[in-house]
Amino acid sequence: MYNAIMNSPLSFPSKHGHSQIKICVSGAAETGHCGIDALEKAKELGREIARQGAVLVTGATTGFPLWAAMGVKEEGGISIGFSPAASEREHVEVFKLPLDYMDLIIYTGFGYPGRDILLTRSSDAVICGCGRIGTIHEFTVAFEDGKTIGIFEGPWEMDSELEDIIAKSHRPNTKIAIGSDPKKLVEEVITLVKKYKVAEYKTTKS
Repeated sequence: MYNAIMNSPLSFPSKHGHSQIKICVSGAAETGHCGIDALEKAKELGREIARQGAVLVTGATTGFPLWAAMGVKEEGGISIGFSPAASEREHVEVFKLPLDYMDLIIYTGFGYPGRDILLTRSSDAVICGCGRIGTIHEFTVAFEDGKTIGIFEGPWEMDSELEDIIAKSHRPNTKIAIGSDPKKLVEEVITLVKKYKVAEYKTTKS
């Protein structure tokens, strides 16, 4: 499972794992508007996240994030989900969400809006793919929190909508990468994360 991470030239060597980069993929749970090749694009995005040594974080949902998780697991990577539910039973029976393709699910119990905040704040970066209003919410939380953001361009409307929000935000932001090539986009996102990531805290010996 860890081969892709430990062998990646972009990963941080670390004894404790603090510097392991965590990338959230934000996207729509219902994907009828995403285009016929959205599944493969999402999976390739997930594959690249794993190939480049990062951990995938999602909202533990269906659709675009689940497809990204499938791609991560194809490459032997790590996938973590943040659920809006308070328990596994509520996750499955009330929210009707999957358990597959995730190594760990964190049950927030905060519904979708509260889940979104924990999801983005637990990640080093957020990549937005084909989405709906929930993706816009995760994008704006990440933007306000100063997170690195990737906008994955594809045969969907979300990319241009987010680019329009940025253009009209009247707030410069140097931590945003935009592109349609999953490999290049993940590379740019990781480079930005490394540029701004907090250094390891070291205690002084008395």
